[in-house]
Amino acid sequence: MGSSLTYPVPQIRGTESMTTEQIHQLLRTQPLIAKRIRTLAEQRFISDALLKGRFKSVGGVVLYENGEPLFAPDDPESIMPGGEYPRSQVTAGDLAAARVEKWGRDVPVTDESIGRRGIDVVNRSLNQLVNRMVKFVDSAALGVIASKVTTTSAASGAWTTAAAIVKSVELAKAGAEESGEGHTIDTIVLKPTAYATVMSIFLDAGLLPREASNPLITGAWPQVLDLTWLRSPHTPTSAPMLVDTDELGGMADEDLGGPGYTKSLPGVEVKSIREDLTDGYLLRSRRVTVPVVTDATAGLTITGTGL
Repeated sequence: MGSSLTYPVPQIRGTESMTTEQIHQLLRTQPLIAKRIRTLAEQRFISDALLKGRFKSVGGVVLYENGEPLFAPDDPESIMPGGEYPRSQVTAGDLAAARVEKWGRDVPVTDESIGRRGIDVVNRSLNQLVNRMVKFVDSAALGVIASKVTTTSAASGAWTTAAAIVKSVELAKAGAEESGEGHTIDTIVLKPTAYATVMSIFLDAGLLPREASNPLITGAWPQVLDLTWLRSPHTPTSAPMLVDTDELGGMADEDLGGPGYTKSLPGVEVKSIREDLTDGYLLRSRRVTVPVVTDATAGLTITGTGL
């Protein structure tokens, strides 16, 4: 005879040695599922790091102003004591609209797999959900960004030395600052292979922190040359992409609600559905969103790096 089930189920404190009863309890507790997805997906969504704006969709559509100027049209003026302040009519960009889409996927987990493989089958299923959602959303967002951002800056030379990288990046940043658009570049995105090359050059040149704070050890996004360096296999261009994340755009998410759904990340909803007819669960993730680029001049690519 197999071991009998024990109730009440002991409190879940960790996941390394969870009993079968505890795993079923986890799958019936939506906040615990959301917490596990949030942990697995931490720092994975590049789209939310680049498109930092948060737009709220109503009725499946988001309205936004495209190309809104960063500066008021007139300079400040000297004001005499007790004098009135001159007024400027602040201009807005052209009004545009985008339609959100609901993207989602279910992954089944059976009672047999839980009983035989334990928490591992749940972790693997959640990992698959997270990885596929990240891949799809990031690919869509990066594709939109790459299609909108057309400004380029020529590299000062192949990126084989720290000096060449520094000069190329600083010239690109300076060009953005001097363009008259008022952009301050704060983030750069590279393909993983290009990222590995650049980080190894930075490491040899002593541009990365040492020991415990080294981002190559911690896995944190590095801060070098006053930029956050990101990597993503989903960027459609091999050229380094630099952006002003405060002005580039945002993700427009719609909160559909619905019983049993909980939010694990911005815009991402998850749900565990018990399927008694098949003796199992459906683990579901969904995101109702659309990436929106509101200012294409807030980004550029560096050409001729040889990466």
